[in-house]
Amino acid sequence: MKLLVTGGAGFIGSAVARAAIARGHQVVNVDALTYAACLESLAPIAGSNLYSFEHADIRDREALDRIFAAHAPDAVMHLAAESHVDRSIDGPGAFIQTNITGTFTMLEAARAFWTAQDRPQGFRFHHISTDEVFGSLGAEGRFDEDTPYDPRSPYSASKAASDHLVRAWAETYGLPVLVTNCSNNYGPYHFPEKLIPVVILNALHGRAIPVYGEGLNVRDWLYVEDHAEALLTVMERGEVGRTWCIGGEAEARNIDIVRSICRLMDEMHPKGAPHDRLITHVIDRPGHDARYAIDPSRIRMELGWQPSVTLDEGLRRTVRWFLDNEAWWRPLLQREGVGQRLGKA
Repeated sequence: MKLLVTGGAGFIGSAVARAAIARGHQVVNVDALTYAACLESLAPIAGSNLYSFEHADIRDREALDRIFAAHAPDAVMHLAAESHVDRSIDGPGAFIQTNITGTFTMLEAARAFWTAQDRPQGFRFHHISTDEVFGSLGAEGRFDEDTPYDPRSPYSASKAASDHLVRAWAETYGLPVLVTNCSNNYGPYHFPEKLIPVVILNALHGRAIPVYGEGLNVRDWLYVEDHAEALLTVMERGEVGRTWCIGGEAEARNIDIVRSICRLMDEMHPKGAPHDRLITHVIDRPGHDARYAIDPSRIRMELGWQPSVTLDEGLRRTVRWFLDNEAWWRPLLQREGVGQRLGKA
């Protein structure tokens, strides 16, 4: 298949592009190359004749029409998004523009192409979203495909809006869509403003490791390469019009993730041990959701996917990857906002 992947220079998008080409698919990567994009994440596939790159903004309808006409994709995998909650608190406008206006523009461009091609039955518009649209859980329960939406940050609200647009285009225009909502991703090529790479790199440099509040917020952690495989499985075999929740079945408190990484750093980089001495509790961000957890029963039962990497193994692989790939992450530390405390409102 020929896949048009938006946001393919991002963390999850680049994992999808690498995995798709490993499966023999063609990938057309459409990316605006904003602050979190990194073409070096695509170095393993950049020379492949199955890969091509289009530098374009998903809000640019003229560029999208040109790209659809030039490449005639069999499916769209729409990952391009602003995704950092702290940045959404400081500057919500970019999230509205990219996640809502950008998704609307993508839907209209895809619909125009699909209609012009006489609505090919195999065409798919796969929208990749987040579990954060469901809000915050208490001590019990898990999100599933029937959980009501209750977003609580500008980021999650903008993603919820994009989910609703995708489903509306399916109902109103018949566009063949797939929707997935995933839990927190981590792994190689993770942009160094998110929790896990921040902890690794601060520990490596002997800097304070910031933990919001008491660090008791719980997340379900999903290794990014497992997520990429799940997304491709849905794209290839998922029933049009359906939604799938994708989780790692690996719940952990933030403070426990931080301590686990510190122990791995003690083992792999003993020069700075004990690294847990660097843990510093800081003022929590506003509206910090208490707990996320996903029930992935549908994708396991319907499509046979389940996570293959445990949290312990995934963290070990991730720490090792960052220690071995300074040439990838070092230049990113100079990008706007990286290493600063954002989202204090």
